[in-house]
Amino acid sequence: MAWTKLWVIAYRDLIRNRRRTFFTLLAVALGLALLIVVNGFIAGVVEDSLQNGIRLQTGHVQLRAESYTDGKHSLQWADLLDQPEARTAQAAALPEVTAAGPLLWADAIMNTREDSVGLLLYGIDPASSLHTPIRDALVAGAFIEANDRSGIVMGKTLADNLGLKVGENVNLTVINASGQPEEALFVIRGLFASGVPIYDQSAIFMPLAKAQAFTQAGDRASAIMIMLTDQEDADAVAAALSSPGVQTLTWRDLNAYLLETMGTAMSFYVIIDAIIMLIVAVIVANTLLMAVFERIREMGILAALGMKRRQITQMMIFEAAIIALAGVVVGGLLGSLAVLYLTQNGFFYGDNAAVVGNMAVSAVLYARFEPVTFTWLAVWTLIIALLASLYPAWFAARLEPVDALHSS
Repeated sequence: MAWTKLWVIAYRDLIRNRRRTFFTLLAVALGLALLIVVNGFIAGVVEDSLQNGIRLQTGHVQLRAESYTDGKHSLQWADLLDQPEARTAQAAALPEVTAAGPLLWADAIMNTREDSVGLLLYGIDPASSLHTPIRDALVAGAFIEANDRSGIVMGKTLADNLGLKVGENVNLTVINASGQPEEALFVIRGLFASGVPIYDQSAIFMPLAKAQAFTQAGDRASAIMIMLTDQEDADAVAAALSSPGVQTLTWRDLNAYLLETMGTAMSFYVIIDAIIMLIVAVIVANTLLMAVFERIREMGILAALGMKRRQITQMMIFEAAIIALAGVVVGGLLGSLAVLYLTQNGFFYGDNAAVVGNMAVSAVLYARFEPVTFTWLAVWTLIIALLASLYPAWFAARLEPVDALHSS
């Protein structure tokens, strides 16, 4: 019997019970759509966190003193970079570099009349395009100037939490390079809202020269932060800027925690994908088994008329293929449309994003369209559905014609 006739028989068998076939197709479609949406959303959150971290915190490449330890924000001269201006000029001269600038980090305590909070002080070159994201995120006041000796810019969320406004004075305390507490009064020049809660709640900026004087760091900096046209050039740029006594770290090194965390989490999401596919497989198998039990006498007649077991097996697999193909097409379309919608209309997470460890998660989470991933999800859904049809097909093919004809 030709394959075309088997396809026709398989199709006719499915439309006998349109409701059951429809709901099975719907289960396949919704299962795939759910897989696409979940994976698109995860990809969006990971990419968003990575790019936020690069844009606001790490850059694509950083130069640091060899003894500088990440997270400790040491102000000891031995842990700071000397000649930051010359090193910045060297980096900026490379064709792959779009922006470069020195940074000085210090742990600080902000004291108000009613409260105090720990935060991270950034000493920056206000004129550098590195800080355009913060300049563009200003929602009140003005950005600091290089010669400003008493001004700071802080996150609006932090200001709101402390009941502060533009123009008000705040007291900052740091432990300077000599290990002694240093205290000074500053004026809030502007407030920013970057959309990354962990950043808006814990960062303040002041001109680099003032930060160096305030912390007694001399003319040194914690790091040179470098942004590139293409992040894949990070290794080449790091190699070009390598010198004795200096660490050259790429965005992969600087965001290792995020990459490792998400790598571990992805194994968990793979399990979720497998569970959803298994549920779809069970539904498909159940539908085909029900069809076999309803048509046992028919199977016996077909076998008695000369249909071979191989052909009966193929017919059942074709039935599963029709359901699976239709479900994959519908599910792929629904899932893709949902992801496209979520790339433009994100899920508002608010300040809850600040609790996600050190990840720079945005307050609004968007999905990311990943055609390669979505294609593989569709392929695996189709494969799993076809594998699920093997047992019903084997069961139907093993029926003895005499027993099937006498079945009630």
